[in-house]
Amino acid sequence: MVLDRWVALILLAVCLIYGYTAFFTMDSQLPPFMQRNPVWPSTFPKVLSVAGAVLALMILLGMEKTATDTSTSELDYRKLFSYKIGQAVLLISLMVLYALMLRPAGFMIATAGFLILGPLILGERRLQYIIPAAVTAALIVWYLVQQVLGIFLRPWPYFLN
Repeated sequence: MVLDRWVALILLAVCLIYGYTAFFTMDSQLPPFMQRNPVWPSTFPKVLSVAGAVLALMILLGMEKTATDTSTSELDYRKLFSYKIGQAVLLISLMVLYALMLRPAGFMIATAGFLILGPLILGERRLQYIIPAAVTAALIVWYLVQQVLGIFLRPWPYFLN
């Protein structure tokens, strides 16, 4: 079995476990007044698990490839270390650092830092485009979450409040 099918098999297992949790364990803890709602807190996880399982099955059964698809862009697991694994590891480490710095640094600094450092890790060097886009995106997302959705999101570190 090639690498994409192994990954699809792992994703199928994750989707099945996630779907079991969404369908059978999340709904049993709902209070009675929420059980009459058309949309429950488990609705989106149910949709995600079913869509993920269907897509993983399509990859496992080879339905995503056409009969004339003879591209050579397949991932060769024998040359796995010739790919840019360092960039992927750095980007994943940056994601973990972002999650850890979200509370102490505040949303604005953590998000803007992540959106500036991410493209730098991937090779983009035009800071005159990266910095304004990152700051604008952080401001827009904060505004939508804080003001539109009404979810409190600490924008700055504790010592600046």
